[in-house]
Amino acid sequence: MPGPKDLDPSSSPRALLGAELRHARERAGLSQEELGTPLFVSGSFIGQLEAGTRRMHLEYARQIDELLGTEGFFERNCAAIAKSKYPDHFAEAAEAESIATSIRQYATLLIPGLLQTKAYAEEVFRAYHPTAQDKTIDALVAARLERSHLLDDPTTPLLWAVLDEAALRREVGGDTVMTEALRHVADLARKHRIIVQVLPFGAGAHASMDGPLKLMEFEDAPALSFVEAPNMGKLLDDPATVTRHTLMFNLLQATALSPKESLALIESVAQDYEHGELHP
Repeated sequence: MPGPKDLDPSSSPRALLGAELRHARERAGLSQEELGTPLFVSGSFIGQLEAGTRRMHLEYARQIDELLGTEGFFERNCAAIAKSKYPDHFAEAAEAESIATSIRQYATLLIPGLLQTKAYAEEVFRAYHPTAQDKTIDALVAARLERSHLLDDPTTPLLWAVLDEAALRREVGGDTVMTEALRHVADLARKHRIIVQVLPFGAGAHASMDGPLKLMEFEDAPALSFVEAPNMGKLLDDPATVTRHTLMFNLLQATALSPKESLALIESVAQDYEHGELHP
């Protein structure tokens, strides 16, 4: 019997790959746990692959083909969709973010990528890659701005951002860039597209002193958390870890200024940048 046809990469290939995995697993009479055991992963991980919230890596694809008798289908298509416009350490998180129903994020030093303006993103990437060619920076900025189209939908995903006050006061690109960047965030908040809070310096020690944090929830898959460091990032699905990170974010929300107070502070700092009043 011939194997399934390769996927059409123009029609959400990762979601289609997940659907094919579910079909092949059920045809083989295996539960998610039974397929996960020989792969040394949990049943919930298999469920995330089927739901499209996790990327299928090549080593898993090869083993799945062997276990399910799919004649190289998953290896071929996994390789075909592996390329990403995002850095390797962030690619899987960006893919998950694109289908999340809820994103909650604590940002320490920078305005979150989903909320950045073009000029702000250019400054950030140039600082990260001081010797890169302009076309490389342009591609990185274009990918970041493309991500922001997630917010074109008026309601989904829910985006709740807690910004450390340092993200407001660290000058990226000068007064004009910062004025535009902060007013963009304020505009999204005033339009009720996002919920934003500021964690003020006066709050002192807090629940996420170690760094930034992102939580994502999905309609048909378990929640994920994403933690990152310079040129490193990890998507986590361990329920105990996600529960702990959820508590951390809840504590940050409780410690931060209210959304109304936060909006007032963001607009005030933007006005100070506009008038050149934040320089020593």
